[in-house]
Amino acid sequence: MLTIGQLARYVGVSTKTVRVYHAKGLLPEPGRDASGYRRYPAQAVVDLLRIRTLADAGVPLARIRDLTPANLGTELKQIDADLATRIKQLRAIRARLRELAGGELRFLPAEVDDHLDGLPALGFSARWIAMERDLWIILYATQPDLADTFFRDQTQSLTDPALRDLYLASDQAHDLDPTDPELEALADRIVAASIERYGTEPPGMSSTDPTIHQLLQGAVNDSSPAWQRLDTMIRGRLGRHGVTGV
Repeated sequence: MLTIGQLARYVGVSTKTVRVYHAKGLLPEPGRDASGYRRYPAQAVVDLLRIRTLADAGVPLARIRDLTPANLGTELKQIDADLATRIKQLRAIRARLRELAGGELRFLPAEVDDHLDGLPALGFSARWIAMERDLWIILYATQPDLADTFFRDQTQSLTDPALRDLYLASDQAHDLDPTDPELEALADRIVAASIERYGTEPPGMSSTDPTIHQLLQGAVNDSSPAWQRLDTMIRGRLGRHGVTGV
């Protein structure tokens, strides 16, 4: 018969942990002997080892408590599958850490990196490309499927000279005074091109998380008062045309 200290020491946990397992109903709490000590039988060692093994595997205590001889086999298979998934995720994290240590961490799909690398040849500024990279990183990290939709749409847009000129004009508008009439004309051109290309339902807008949409647009607007003014004018004009998602 073991004291609580001996039981805890043999299994490799603290006495506090044993008491937690008592309180959670995982381990039966024995009565006290004539000396006032609780004495644990050999079965308590087996039970405590089982609990510790499951807890070390990340199984919640409430789930451990609900294990019974009838469901043990099925539950252990699911726990094993969950653990395999967790191991796969941890291996992926380790791989990314090694990439980070080697300065080779990639946040974006290779095709997006290639696209960004080709923007200088089209006339885009380093500032614009850096901003785009940050926006794509956020979008791919939060909504990867939607990011693919937007990426395909943008790359296709840049093959159209008229649309490419609008992107370039937006890039160049960064340093304009917010009251410059050129912004009014640019907003009109962008709205007209958007309605002509998409109608009143731009692709993917209904699926965009509003919080992420605000985060992305806020990152753009915060970098330039002119861009903030341009965004306000574009939203107002699109709204008057009944465009959704603005």
